[in-house]
Amino acid sequence: MAKILVVEDNDELAKLIANGLADAGYAVDRLGTVADARQALAGTHYAAVILDLGLPDADGLSLLRELRHRRDPVPVLVLTA
Repeated sequence: MAKILVVEDNDELAKLIANGLADAGYAVDRLGTVADARQALAGTHYAAVILDLGLPDADGLSLLRELRHRRDPVPVLVLTA
């Protein structure tokens, strides 16, 4: 089963996304900060990341830049209001 990381600080939106993905057969981890996402990405292989740009501890783009800088090919879908 493919695993997807949802990095979104709006809990209601994160739940909706995670539930939809779970209904489609994906395993989902939900996190609300860049710090937590960094830790998860360091130890877990994800098929994709859904990434909010406006997170409480950092800009989501900074995490995306880090991923690309270290040549992590994980697909990232940027989600922003």
